[in-house]
Amino acid sequence: MSATTDSEFSIQKIMSWGLLIALGGVATVLALVSIASAAKGSKPIDEEASNSRIAPVARVEMAAPSAGAAAGNRSGEQIYKAACTACHEAGVANAPKLGDKAAWAPRLALGLDGLLKSAIAGKNAMPPKGASDANDTELARAIVYMANKSGASFKEPAAK
Repeated sequence: MSATTDSEFSIQKIMSWGLLIALGGVATVLALVSIASAAKGSKPIDEEASNSRIAPVARVEMAAPSAGAAAGNRSGEQIYKAACTACHEAGVANAPKLGDKAAWAPRLALGLDGLLKSAIAGKNAMPPKGASDANDTELARAIVYMANKSGASFKEPAAK
């Protein structure tokens, strides 16, 4: 055989294989489209069920504080439980624990006015007002509650 005959045969062979592969690809695509159409038509999609399967595992909702007591009328214990307990129960960031007379003694020496001034401004790791929404009277009540549980005998301020 001559060189041209061999190369022509190779080109014919390559073209045949290429055509066969292309037809196979087209057939595969058509089969997949047919299967997808049949699956879509056979079972309606339940959108609510789909959403529940892909829903996040948690959700954060921001809401106004509960109306357990009207603002300005909350007791020292209520303010303590709502804001102060997070640090003063466990002594977080050197906060004096409720009932620890030794830790509270130097603070009690400042008196209620000194403690209130310090709490309003914030002290060390404690943010202003202990990060609470308490007004000054409520904050004073919370201080009296904590101080009296820790050895003081402060008088709770009356509502203004």
